[in-house]
Amino acid sequence: MNDPLSCPEFFQNPYPFYGQLRAAAPVQQVTTGTGGRTGYLVTGYAEAKAAFTHPDLSKDTARFFAGRPSGRNLHPAVAHTMLATDPPEHTRLRRLVTKAFTTGAVTRLRPYIERTVGQLLDSLPKDGEADLVAGLAVPLPVTVICQLLGVPEADRARVRTWSNDLFAAGQPQRIDAASHAVAGYMADLIEAKRRTPDDSLLNDLITTRDEGEQLGEDELVSLAVLLLVAGHETTTNFVGNAVLALLQHPELLDRARTGSCRRSNMLDELLRYDSPVGIATFRYSTRPITLGETEIPAGVPVLISPGAANRDPAPYPVPDLPDADRDARGHLAFGHGIHRCLGAPLALAEAEIVLRALLTRFPGLRLAVAAEELRWRRTRLMRGLEALPVFTGTSPAGS
Repeated sequence: MNDPLSCPEFFQNPYPFYGQLRAAAPVQQVTTGTGGRTGYLVTGYAEAKAAFTHPDLSKDTARFFAGRPSGRNLHPAVAHTMLATDPPEHTRLRRLVTKAFTTGAVTRLRPYIERTVGQLLDSLPKDGEADLVAGLAVPLPVTVICQLLGVPEADRARVRTWSNDLFAAGQPQRIDAASHAVAGYMADLIEAKRRTPDDSLLNDLITTRDEGEQLGEDELVSLAVLLLVAGHETTTNFVGNAVLALLQHPELLDRARTGSCRRSNMLDELLRYDSPVGIATFRYSTRPITLGETEIPAGVPVLISPGAANRDPAPYPVPDLPDADRDARGHLAFGHGIHRCLGAPLALAEAEIVLRALLTRFPGLRLAVAAEELRWRRTRLMRGLEALPVFTGTSPAGS
């Protein structure tokens, strides 16, 4: 059985592979990694939505891997985050951080996001070449989540490097080393904030840990690492993918620039069209289950692909073309159910602000290279560009 998720062509453009797999069967057995390990990949929309909420699909990786030597050296704070838990443990941990990502909390953050976007755009050439990944899509969400957590500015570049390394497909040593680096950093930062408290979200979690019984010390470090990494990875990819989609589809770009469609519609459709998460984090079957027409035995990995599900033609006719008039609110880019991305309101706010400001500031924005020359990150989990070279242009294209 070959592994369709490891060839270079998959990382560059996974959608033809997803389409072929889904046409054969929306749930099917595939090779999932080195050593010939197998699992089930879910590529159909209805099947993915059902899998996200299936009571017999667990995210408790510690339970799954108990007694199975992995040969890995992942730090526990990365290996066993809130994402790798089931209720009631997941419910307890999620409740502690939900208030930081409510719509109201994000609304209060908007002035800071807008100032940050303005500063980043000021640093780009008015009429010249720029990399929108390095110059905008990376620093914006990193700056915002680090501001929320209270990470000093001098440390933010290192944080981004470690985070990027954590998603390096096929490089386990690099991933393991990054897990220890980021966990050690967050443990040190927690101790620093105990000595000198501030008004950050991390300080709130420290107070919860030190004044109650709701959070263990290991859980505190793990939660801090998860918020730090997950708090910007999705948005970085979302912004880069969305800008590229707009630049490749002039009618869509014109409607985004003129505001002739609802912004929420546009954002949902951009998320559907090129999801920043290709394949969701690990799940496994706790008993035999049936997804679609496929029977899955107990004790095997089940990988859900939002990227594939969002291109399923059953709910989304002509899925390989973005449509600003499409009602894409049911997309699965942020997941579904109790594990739906906690930071979705923040990611949407950041993307809406940055796209509006970018298109206003640079009406002549266009790609600086052919689209086929762009390189994508080699990770199954995330779908994001390594770089996005553009010509900025303060005059409308063609003027």
